[in-house]
This record gives sequence, structure tokens and C-alpha cells, in this order.
Amino acid sequence: MKLEKVNFANHKDVEFIKTLRTRVSEYFKTKNISRYGNAKMVVKSIVMLSLFFVPYILMITGIVANPLAIYFMWIIMGVGMAGIGMSIMHDANHGAYSKNKVVNKLMGICSDLVGASSTNWKIQHNVLHHTYTNVDGMDEDIDPSGVMRFSPHQKWYRIYKLQHIYAWFFYGVMTLFWVTAKDFRSLYKYKKLGLSINYGKTSKLLIELIAWKKLYFGYILVLPLIFLPVPWWQVILGFLSLHFVCGIILSSIFQLAHVMPDMEYPEIDKTGSLENNWAIHQILTTANYSPKSNILSWFIGGLNFQIEHHLFPNICHVHYKSISKIVKKTAMEFNLPYRSEPTFIMALWNHVKMLKWLGSYQLADVKA
Repeated sequence: MKLEKVNFANHKDVEFIKTLRTRVSEYFKTKNISRYGNAKMVVKSIVMLSLFFVPYILMITGIVANPLAIYFMWIIMGVGMAGIGMSIMHDANHGAYSKNKVVNKLMGICSDLVGASSTNWKIQHNVLHHTYTNVDGMDEDIDPSGVMRFSPHQKWYRIYKLQHIYAWFFYGVMTLFWVTAKDFRSLYKYKKLGLSINYGKTSKLLIELIAWKKLYFGYILVLPLIFLPVPWWQVILGFLSLHFVCGIILSSIFQLAHVMPDMEYPEIDKTGSLENNWAIHQILTTANYSPKSNILSWFIGGLNFQIEHHLFPNICHVHYKSISKIVKKTAMEFNLPYRSEPTFIMALWNHVKMLKWLGSYQLADVKA
């Protein structure tokens, strides 16, 4: 299915999003505040960048020299890397960090700085995931390349009966795969689909990608192998652990928003259309969790308020909790679901149950 031939029924049920946008706009106007980031966002950015780079500096300068302490530094860096992804580059690459495009650009390349192409991320996340959420064949976030089954419309194989157990290994290696192979594969794929045309010629994008990879692997692997007072295999172990910690955190946070028991997985009909308009589509395919946990929400960049994020990706996450009351009230008025798990643990458990269900369920017309 070509992207340009997939349409939403945007002529249907338009009052919901009209009403919601009016109310959210009125909220910012009444409060006399900007929809972009604020001082809290700046402080958070400093903290997240410090979580990643301070342990690195402590290791590389020899201030931390004990092998066990060095390994602990790698673990902290994994937490910091996840924090950079969720709390800095995510908003920036949505254009929500600042009203200044240059600032968004600079904060957005934090992604490149920690190994993942910001250009590829914008295409996969902003264009595909945020448009065609939970649509098999369109949303790459529910396409784990055949190793797992995230949609009831995907082929079923017997190995998936164990996916609720082995999923955590693949979650852990997600960012490692991303920084080594996925970026190059995605660049080629998006060129074929015509999705990268707005970002420049493929040759230019490839040169930029290689340059960023050289910088990343140069400081994250080459320099530690030269300067750290530990055997080479301990450096490699630390590097792999960094990515495993980051991958587990990111996967857990994002999967709880869409691969859940009550989520819908819309299909494209024969005319190349989806049943609902874009806003209702987002409501039906997205869930929140742990809305009362300020600490969790702070660390994960407000991504426990995924409904708000999907409906208003151009609003900085520091405002999600406040506007969530407006979104919930409006959804209920229009008899739309507003799904939210009370705690992170409960949401995680329900995600595991969903993985198990998807691994056990076989469509009648699919060969095992």
C-alpha cells in the first residue's frame, strides 16, 4: 500500500477535534503561557545530558578507575541515554521544545549525538507512527521484523507463543540494532518510499549518517578502549550494557501506549481508506498510564500521557498533565474511550498479557 493512497475519513465526526483544539487553545490563552518548553524543560535537559556525559567524563579522565565503578558508569549512561531520547530530542524533533527552529534543530541532534539518526527518527516516528498508529504495514513501531507479533493482523508462528518471555531480550537490543544496522536500512527504505525527499539527497543523508556514526563510535568505543584501565572485553560489556538498559527503558515506555489489550488495530479498506478521522484514530489506538506519578512522568518526558501527545505532538510534554483533564472530559462528552492504566506496573503487566494473547492467537486464514 502506497502512503499517498491511504486516507482518513476526515469528513466524519469532526466536532470532537474542533472542540478539543478550541479548549486546549483557550487553556494556553487563559493561562498566558506558551505551548513550548519552559525553564523546567531547560533544567531537565541539563540533568539528562549530565546523566549521560558526566559518567563518561569520569571514566575517560580516570577519576573513576575501579572496574566495578566503571561498569556502574555505563549503566548510568544507559539511563541518561534513554532520558535524552524521551525528554529532549523527542520534543525537539516534534518542533515542540522551543518556538525557535534553530533550538529545536540543535536539541534534536542529541539523537545523532547518542548514535541514532534524527532524520530517520522523524520519518519513522513523526510521519509513519503518528499518522498511521497501529496500522499494520504502515506503523513501523508495531513491525518488529518478524521476531515478534504486535498486531492481530500479522502472520502467526508457533514461536510467538513464547514472545511474552523473549520479548525483553529484543527490547534490550533495540537501540544497539538501531545505531549499527537499522539506520542504514531505514535510509534505503525511506528513499524507495519517497519519504526522505524533504530532507535532502540520499547521498548527502548517507554522508551525514556516516559522519555521525564515526563520531559516536569514536567517543563511545574507541576512546574507552584506549584510555580506560580495564580489559577490552569489559569496555565491550559496558557498551552493550548501556544499550541494553536504554533499550529496555525505551521499549517499556513506548509499548505500553499501543500494544495493549484494549487498543484497536485499524485496517485499510479496499479503497485505500481508514474508517475514522485522524483524531479519533489516535484515541482508539493509544493509551495512558500512571497519570498520578509525577516522578515517572518527569523522567519519561510525559510519555505516560500518550493520548495527549498523539493528539497534540506540537505541544511540549511539560503541559500534558494539565491538558489531560481537558482531553479526558472532551472524549467522554463525545462518547469516545479514554484508556488509562492507574500504575506503570499494571500497564506493564497488561502489556505482557497482550504479548501472550498475540502469541497464542492465530487468524483462521494464516498458516502456522
